[in-house]
Amino acid sequence: MTFIIIGIIIVYLLVIVWTWNSLEDTETPKKLLIIFTGIVAVFLITQIVFSMSKSGVNYENNDIEKSVGQVIVLLFTGVNSLVIPFITRTFKKKENGEIEDNVFKVRMIIICVIFLICLFLECGYMTDTQEGILRVYQSNIR
Repeated sequence: MTFIIIGIIIVYLLVIVWTWNSLEDTETPKKLLIIFTGIVAVFLITQIVFSMSKSGVNYENNDIEKSVGQVIVLLFTGVNSLVIPFITRTFKKKENGEIEDNVFKVRMIIICVIFLICLFLECGYMTDTQEGILRVYQSNIR
């Protein structure tokens, strides 16, 4: 479990630093707000994906479901948050006049489509992960 927690912390730090650098000359309070808002939005999306993925998983009790859910959602929120620096960099380039409106729109569509495909695949992966955790848990109880 320690390895998982360290991994989660590293992923979140990576997302924060990368997003911070992507925002370039934006004022510090605005950077913090954008990073916080982005991570919260991704958390909510990840929570929805987790809710969909757990529908086919049979948990023995609510405590196990809650514990597994918290770890999986925290982990996948960090991984999913890796999209935030790409979005902020694209917005910053448009704001600075480095890209035109049509290029901006195409990039945002591509980022969103890739993110949605990843979420779709992630839903299945989350289900497999939950089932694997439950198999390990049940084999340790017996």
